[in-house]
Amino acid sequence: MPDLKDFPDVTQLAIPFFVIAILLELVVIRFLKRRGDYETRDTLTSLLMGVGNVVSGLLLGFIAFGVLMWAWEFRIMDLGTSWWVIALCFVLDDLRYYWYHRIAHRCRWVWAEHVNHHSSQHYNLSTALRQSWTGTFTGMFILRIPLALLGFHPVLLLFVGGLNLVYQFWIHTEVIGKMWKPIEAIFNTPSHHRVHHATNPRYLDSNYAGTLIIWDRMFGTFVPELDEDMPHYGIVKNIGTFNPVKVAFHEWTDMFKDAFQPGLSVTERLAYLFAPPGWSHDGSRKDSEALKADYVALNPDAAGMPGLPALEAATGVRRVAPAQ
Repeated sequence: MPDLKDFPDVTQLAIPFFVIAILLELVVIRFLKRRGDYETRDTLTSLLMGVGNVVSGLLLGFIAFGVLMWAWEFRIMDLGTSWWVIALCFVLDDLRYYWYHRIAHRCRWVWAEHVNHHSSQHYNLSTALRQSWTGTFTGMFILRIPLALLGFHPVLLLFVGGLNLVYQFWIHTEVIGKMWKPIEAIFNTPSHHRVHHATNPRYLDSNYAGTLIIWDRMFGTFVPELDEDMPHYGIVKNIGTFNPVKVAFHEWTDMFKDAFQPGLSVTERLAYLFAPPGWSHDGSRKDSEALKADYVALNPDAAGMPGLPALEAATGVRRVAPAQ
């Protein structure tokens, strides 16, 4: 049975692999003419965001770890570190990641730290490194507390979480098309994750998986990639900057400006902080449900397809949807 000190920070160890893989993908795209694209300023921004994420982890990581160590003191049992415990911990933490990721797209407070990962209009391996600098501030590390209480040591939780993030690196590519059907059925793949990063209405708020796509299939958030509707990347309202500081903090700034504008009720202020992205008190913006409904209204033949509402439901949403 491995000792806790034997579990390394796998994301740090994987950095050379990340660099080599990015260079290899660039060669394949440029010289073998495979699908995909790199833009110098965009790639540099992603790399700087990755560096900032590492720095913020070094400076603030003790907060989440400290909370988990506190929870560990109240554990039901100590499950140890045998191979089956590691495997079970990985699967349960992947389920935890699914719910974190789903919340991150449906709650503006968490979206404020996650949106930077979606801010690139390109989709390549460097995009995987475009990570948050402010994840600690959202407090979402509390989703790991139940696992610590069950008996998974915080060191083990960080280890399997690192494995999950390393797995997700390779799925940020257009070079790899759809894979063998059993793999596509169980695991998150480049095809599934391209859908997640897309701004096409049918693809919004879908495919939240980390490693196992089975969670999306189980909870009704899976949408397949369609050849007739290839993904377009970025965010619904692109920010138009390569400044990593603006990328990291733009949504926090906009969110607090919205929440503290004059004349709002307490409920409206809280909604600007915690309602889904796109909510507004005056109906001047659209959330993902309204955008999907608008798409169905313009393309009624698509009604009821994966990721899109039925025509009747879309009509109801559009009736109350904010005007553009």
